[in-house]
Amino acid sequence: MDKELREAKAKSLLSDELFNEAFSMLETDIKDTWYRTSLNDTEAREQAWLSLRLLERIRLHLTSIIESGDMARKLGKHQL
Repeated sequence: MDKELREAKAKSLLSDELFNEAFSMLETDIKDTWYRTSLNDTEAREQAWLSLRLLERIRLHLTSIIESGDMARKLGKHQL
């Protein structure tokens, strides 16, 4: 897949209402699970924390694709 198509798809995903709703619901569910863990349930809290970090990394990866395309265009304009 070429860079422009990847960027367009990433923009489409990040602007999609259903995609954002799904991420928000997952984040809320994971946080609720985290908050409901008992004091001694370290494994469940760590799993919830890792799940939250994974959600963040997915969103950051898509954002990075968009920002890389923006930077490439800006650099291309300056080199002309």
